[in-house]
This record gives sequence, structure tokens and C-alpha cells, in this order.
Amino acid sequence: MIGGRNRPIGMRARAAAVGKTAAIKQGRDIDERLGLAGAGRWLLNYIFPDHWSFMLGEIALYSFIILILTGVYVTFFFVDSAHEIVYHGAYLPLRGVHMSEAYASTLDLSFSVRAGLVIRQMHHWAAVIFIGAIGIHMCRIFFTGAFRKPREINWTIGLGLLTLALLNGFLGYSLPDDLVSGTGLRIFYSVFESIPLIGPWFVYLLYGGNFPGNSIIPHMLVLHVFVVPILIAVLLTAHLAIIMRQHHSQFPGKGATETNVVGTPMWPAYAAKSGGYFFMLFGVIAALGGVAQINPIWLFGPYDPIRVSSFTQPDWYIGWMDGALRLMPNWELHLPGHMVANAFWPALFMPGILFTVLGAWPFLEARLTRDYAHHNLLDRPRDRPVRTAIGAGLLTFFLVMLLGGSEDVIAVFLDTSVQAVVWTLRISLIAAPLVVGPVTYLLCKELSAVPSAGFRPRPNVIVRTADGGYEAVPAELHPLEQPEELHPAPVGEATVPEIVPGGQPELVGAGRAPRGPAPPVSAATAVAPSTAPSAIPGVRTVSREDAVEAEVEARRQRGFFGRRRSNGAGGNGPGRNGPDGDGPGGG
Repeated sequence: MIGGRNRPIGMRARAAAVGKTAAIKQGRDIDERLGLAGAGRWLLNYIFPDHWSFMLGEIALYSFIILILTGVYVTFFFVDSAHEIVYHGAYLPLRGVHMSEAYASTLDLSFSVRAGLVIRQMHHWAAVIFIGAIGIHMCRIFFTGAFRKPREINWTIGLGLLTLALLNGFLGYSLPDDLVSGTGLRIFYSVFESIPLIGPWFVYLLYGGNFPGNSIIPHMLVLHVFVVPILIAVLLTAHLAIIMRQHHSQFPGKGATETNVVGTPMWPAYAAKSGGYFFMLFGVIAALGGVAQINPIWLFGPYDPIRVSSFTQPDWYIGWMDGALRLMPNWELHLPGHMVANAFWPALFMPGILFTVLGAWPFLEARLTRDYAHHNLLDRPRDRPVRTAIGAGLLTFFLVMLLGGSEDVIAVFLDTSVQAVVWTLRISLIAAPLVVGPVTYLLCKELSAVPSAGFRPRPNVIVRTADGGYEAVPAELHPLEQPEELHPAPVGEATVPEIVPGGQPELVGAGRAPRGPAPPVSAATAVAPSTAPSAIPGVRTVSREDAVEAEVEARRQRGFFGRRRSNGAGGNGPGRNGPDGDGPGGG
């Protein structure tokens, strides 16, 4: 039989083999020109730490992707015009009301566009989660000392990402031109105008004249849709590239040292886990967009200064700056021929100082502690009481400012005067950090003195003794409750080899993903990255060169080199993951 369904099986197999050979040849031709195979192998063998807190950064990354997807849909229907029209849309309570085209288009998106309200609310929820994830992620980095050398630059980039996220959140929140966003735009008109020397010209350029101006909404749309997201994408790319280059830090634990990374390879375990994590986050945000109302602009109405009330509150991530404006006394700086307005100090000067100090913190701490060494192992916050106390005091400072953003709501809730709440928060803004910081310091010192603090106490089991009495004995821990993390394991208990050729960090995977888990190495064969004699009985200490040769020989016996290039090129490169460039985690 020739051709079609009647072609013999042997001919079809030969045709498939010929096609496969041609595809392999084409792939090799492409790799000879672009060299993608080595980079792909290196990426697939990359090791990620398993601790849950490392997923905070991924929440921010995935939220940003969802922001882009939903933002494209929303932009299709948004009209960036402050031109006033009369509303005749589907929302009956506002029919016949004068409003801007931007506000009317947002109402139409919510009530007349198929799935428009769900997508708009998903966009808003994704923005809230994006900013919150970045903030919590940076708190984790600060309190565990992940910003130390060599990761100072990434800390600064992360701070830039947080600043851009706050800016873009405010821009997007202001675009609908409703009562709440119009109030925010009016406040920031005064803030921008208070910038010394250039303030009046800058605000005239941004707003297109006096408030409200006709240019502010188109300008904000360009910034919100193009400029700031592109800057965020650039910083995110740089952030991830630096992480891949320097590798992740990790918590102390079994097998974790300053010269390796213990975790899960990218392919297939981590890719499957992370991919599932993305879809879980997407599902949560979609569910929030469908059932949890956020920013109901139709309830606020268009911007009208006489309708501003205590219900006009900003989003939480910008509330701290609004609170700083509300708590700031009516102080102004008068210079010869010039006056710096009150709004400049709490809204621009104070945040500028704080963020500058935070950006320079890795260098300040290194200079103060004279610690210029490379760090891959993270700190426990209680082991660094000074840093933890400063961080707790700073968070308290931001929390009081955040409360200040709702001082009128608090006054209504407590049935007291706004002035009483304002003065209470003004005093707390200074006093609370001074109390929280020292208390945190003392708690850290006490916890450091108790090695078992922070771990789940072992339950007792009541047993009956031979003489008929009862006795409480500690129960055995479940394997999943073993406190391995934060407790460096003795070298003799290491189950993975540690080799540091050329002084570079070695990647040690929890399992060798493509070919099954790496075989355990007994204590007798565990090696240390030093030629000094080992002080631990039963552990053989060898030189780096001997360790590399021993590992190469062990892999050759296991047949690991059979499918690799003879010149050792590929993988993660020699000197980083082992002599063959694939590392113990991947091979």
C-alpha cells in the first residue's frame, strides 16, 4: 500500500524518523548560530529555594502579568477626556448628570460592556495585591538581611519597583475622574505646586493649566499605560536577571551553606509548582473581581468639591501619604522672596528622605557593622535585634500615618472630635516608634537566649508505668514537623555533596528533576570547601581539586556523562555547578 491511510507502518515510521532527523538538524543549525541550548539547559537546571516566603515575589510578578492582561481590555473602552457631557447611559441614578467623558466611559465599562465590571475589578484587585506583595516581600528581605552583599543593587531596584507601583496605582486610581479620584487629584495639584522653584511650572505642564485642567487625564493615561509599566517591566527584568546571576539566598537548614543553594530545579518540579501557583492566583483575583466589590465609582458620583466628605478615602497604599498631609501642622518656610508651602514637607520631603535612607540602608549597615562579606544565608530577625527594632519602628511610623489618612472616620466611629484624633496621632507618630523599637529590641534579645523559642512545643503522651502510675513523656515529632529550617545541620548529616570549584556558589538541588532524585552521599563522602582539617569526627576533609575529581568520577560511574558534550560545555557552565556544568542538583 502506498500513501494515505494505507501506507505501511514501516514506511510511516521511516518518514517520522526522517522528519525527526530534519528537525534535529534544524535545531542544531539554530543553536550553532544563537547558542540557545546551553542557556536553556542552564535555565532548566536553575535551583529555587523551597521556603514559602520566596513565593511573595512571585505573587508580585504574577499580579503584574494579570494587571497587563486586564489593563489592555479596560483601555479599549476608556475615554481619556475631561470634556464635560450629560450622561445618558445604563445607570439610571446618574442619568442627566453632568460629568466628564472619562467618568461616563468608566460607567459604561462597568454596566454596558460584557464582562467589563469583572475585568475592571480584577484590574483593581490585581493592583492592590501587586503593591501589597512588593511591600511584604521587601519586609521579608529587610528583616532577614537578604539585601546584604552582593545583593545591594537588587534591594535598590526593588525599592524603585515599589515606588513605581505606588505611582502607577495612584495614576490608575485617579483616571475614572469620580468624586474620590478628583479629590486626590486636587490634593496632589497642591502638592506638586509646592515644589520649590519649579512647582508652578510643573503643575501647569502636567494639568494643562489651573485645576482641574483638560490635559491631566490624557497625560495620566499615557503615564499609566505606557511609561510607568515599561519602567516596571525594565526593572523587573533587571531584578530577575540579577537574581539568576547571583542566585537566591536561603534560610539556614539541612545542607544549606554560604556556598550552595538547596532547593528545587526549575524543570519540571518548580515549573509545575510555579505554573500552578500562577493559575491559583489568577483564580483568586478572578473570584475577587466577581464577588468582592471594589471602588464602586457609581456610588461616589462625579467630582464636586462641595460633596467631599469623610467617606472620600484613598486606597490603602496611598493612605499613609494622605495621613502625613492631614497630621502635618500648619507650618510654612518663608525664605527671602519665596515661600515653601506646607504640603511640600509631608508629601515630598519626608517620603524622599525615608526612601533615600531605605535605598542606602545596605551600604549604611555594612559600614556601621563593618560586615563586607558575601552572604547567602539569611538571618533570623531575632538574631539581629538592632535591625529588627529599626524595621519595627519604621513600620509603626507608616502605620500611624496610615491611620491619619482616616482620622475623620476614626472620629466618627469613636464619637469624638477630629482635633482630638489628630493630636493623638501626631503624638503617636513620634512616641509609638520610640516605644515599639526598644520593646522589639528587648524581645529579640530574650528570644535569642532561648534556642527553642519560635518552634512548636512537643506534645506529651501520658503513659502508664509498670507500677500502675502515670507519667508524661515527650511524644515523637511527625516527620513533617521536624524543625529543619533555621537550624544549620552538622556537616556529617549532609545528604548532598558540596563542591566549590573556583570559589563560586554551588547549586545543590533537592532532587535531580530530569532523571530522578540525586543519590544520597554518606557522611563519610561529604566534603567541605576547605583544605583545613575537619573538626567533626567521621567527616573526611579533602581539597577542592580532589573533591571535584571525586565527584566527576562518581558521576562517570553513574553514567551521567553519557549524553553530554565531551568538552564539558553547557549546563550552568564550569566553575558554577560542577566540572561538567550541570551541578549536583541537575545531574
